[in-house]
Amino acid sequence: MADSHASHATGKSVRFKVLRQDGPEGSPYWEEFEVAYKPNMNVISMLMEIEANPCTCDGHATTPIAYDAACLEEVCGSCTMRINGRVRQACSALIDDLEQPITLEPMSKFPTRRDLAVDRSEMFETLQRVRAWVPIDGTHDLGPGPKISEKVRERAYHFSRCMTCGCCLEACPQFSDRSAFIGAAAIGQVFLFNSHPVGSELADDRMDVLSGPGGLAECGNAQNCVKVCPKEIPLTDAIAHLGRKTTLHAIKRFLER
Repeated sequence: MADSHASHATGKSVRFKVLRQDGPEGSPYWEEFEVAYKPNMNVISMLMEIEANPCTCDGHATTPIAYDAACLEEVCGSCTMRINGRVRQACSALIDDLEQPITLEPMSKFPTRRDLAVDRSEMFETLQRVRAWVPIDGTHDLGPGPKISEKVRERAYHFSRCMTCGCCLEACPQFSDRSAFIGAAAIGQVFLFNSHPVGSELADDRMDVLSGPGGLAECGNAQNCVKVCPKEIPLTDAIAHLGRKTTLHAIKRFLER
């Protein structure tokens, strides 16, 4: 792709095709933009250039493109969008590595608020459902907590890197308006907090969610989640591990009746 871009870079401009939408109820439409090329630019910096001069390729004045961004270093996950058909973060998408014309589209699995900005509330509501936190008894000093072995810490670290960006859900064929599937992101967080010596106090509550409607049984094992995760989180490992745990949990609940 870099070689393909080099041929375009000689014209000292970058062409964008952006799928826009004026609001949640609006109809999507395409607009094309051309921005002066500068070395080492990313998609966010190009969107900033368009914001400074919101004018399409045919000279039509338009509005700045709406998008979400915060950290600009692939940590917050807010700038996730589809770039040339691939879901990823705009801040780490370097222009030199992209084939032109560069197409920008909002994620399709979440409601569009405007242009490239989507509403990811469903992800955070799901984290509430699985109680993705470590419970504490007040905010006073509780002293040193229980020790965590290096093996558990190292394994948990990978899952703690999740930034709720939504890439795994965008790529998942099971996560859609036709399914109640909870998604790989939440499953990974169940694995993380069930591994914590204090967080595991809520393990049964989390396993109740994964064992219920839309839970882990809805996973189709497409494994797209691990392919698109920007943090390379071993989500399928968590799915496999918790798959066994849900079976044991279901037996436990049955015997408790």
